[in-house]
Amino acid sequence: MSRLQTTKNQRLEKLEKLKKLGVTPFAYKFNKKHSISQSRNLLEKDTQTAGRIMAIRGHGALVFIDLVDETGKIQLLLRQESLSEKENQVISLLDIGDFVGVSGKVVKSKTGEISIEVEKLKLLSKSLSPLPSQWYGLKDTEERYRQRYLDLLLNPKTKEIIDKRWATEKAIREYFWSQNYQEVETPVLQNLYGGTNAKPFITHLNALGQDMYLRIAPELYLKRLIIGGYDRVFEIARNFRNEGLDLSHQPEFTMVEFYEAYADYHRLMDIIEELTKFVAKKVNGGLKLEVNNHQVDLSGKWRRITIDQALKEYLGIDWEKITDQEVKDILKQHNFTIPGVYTKAKALFTIYDHLVTPKLIQPTFVFDYPKEISPLSKIHRSKDGRVERLEGYVGGKEIYDGWSEVISPIEQRKRFETEQKNMKAGDQEAQPLDEEFLRALEFGCPPLGGIGFGVDRLVMFLTNTWNIKEVIAFPLMRPRKFKTSTNKK
Repeated sequence: MSRLQTTKNQRLEKLEKLKKLGVTPFAYKFNKKHSISQSRNLLEKDTQTAGRIMAIRGHGALVFIDLVDETGKIQLLLRQESLSEKENQVISLLDIGDFVGVSGKVVKSKTGEISIEVEKLKLLSKSLSPLPSQWYGLKDTEERYRQRYLDLLLNPKTKEIIDKRWATEKAIREYFWSQNYQEVETPVLQNLYGGTNAKPFITHLNALGQDMYLRIAPELYLKRLIIGGYDRVFEIARNFRNEGLDLSHQPEFTMVEFYEAYADYHRLMDIIEELTKFVAKKVNGGLKLEVNNHQVDLSGKWRRITIDQALKEYLGIDWEKITDQEVKDILKQHNFTIPGVYTKAKALFTIYDHLVTPKLIQPTFVFDYPKEISPLSKIHRSKDGRVERLEGYVGGKEIYDGWSEVISPIEQRKRFETEQKNMKAGDQEAQPLDEEFLRALEFGCPPLGGIGFGVDRLVMFLTNTWNIKEVIAFPLMRPRKFKTSTNKK
């Protein structure tokens, strides 16, 4: 028998002893008047609190217990003479991991540690499996993700990162609410997917006898709301894309999309800059961050340059003057490949994406991209072959991507038809033609700017954590194989 099974059996024996004592080992409720943090501030006063046992020291006449909740830790002093016979019996049957409720006076121990001198104790929940050793923690990476509840309990760094995730989402909401944006909800289960280029998950709706799709982006529904009369909308949306897993991608993820009527991509840069500063202050308490090994300062006006200027400044490439052969020589030198059909503009973007973006350490907006690599963006108002698209970089990483939106139903139909050609050519990520959305556009849509950005990636940036699984409470994992026994006749 394994050591773990032996320990479980011992705890089950204690469970039966507690029942014989008339103790309910899994209580229905407890009046927790104070958190542990509040209790620590009630020196020489009475408190009533509850939490999980994380350490037990001593036995007999004097027992010390470390009790924790989400706000902190406090020591319990349990004197045999101060408690009833039944309570002392219960104490002898306690284990690390159990939940207890206590009342008593907050005092300082002989060593100066703030403690609760327990007058009453109640078992609230009996733990039947032992917690991993606090000294060694939960080190196996895969087990940390599978048993995130233990990871949060035993690894302070994990708790800090996940706490910052929730704080990030809260701050995003606070910012948009302060700017008079309406928070909305759009369907996750859709008749037709769209809003970006991605392979969808397909499911089946029995009630209608038809296949349905999980949302890959909320864009087309958010735009319908703008058409319907809202000027500013945002959604913190769970999206699903049937794609690979790596350090920066999960098939299920969270993103923010927001749209503002009468705005263009210059206005979007203003919003993003304000939003990032607001969130960083709320989550990290300041505007100076570490991103990888770089010190980044979010304060001040963020730099704004065109993609042409970026190539000129960082690589000495003049977009208009460089020859096609010179571009191909650079591609060959770095072993870069161009997806799909080669064009000079696509090649220059590839060079920029690989060689320039890692150098954009301080906050920088790059804009006016070539049309060939930005099929969803609005045609530039004054530059041929360009679109009104922006990307926001911090610490050499792309955080934001947005543009002035296409609002012409005629132009949007052309974009969809191009996607249809790509789909027929075998592109599984191409968008289908959405007649319902085109019909909505025909009723008129105001000038519009919009951005979608990943909450997961933003949290990675704010916590300097470059594995997406670390910033998701329960990342997708391959199912664990459990051994099962079958009864043979």
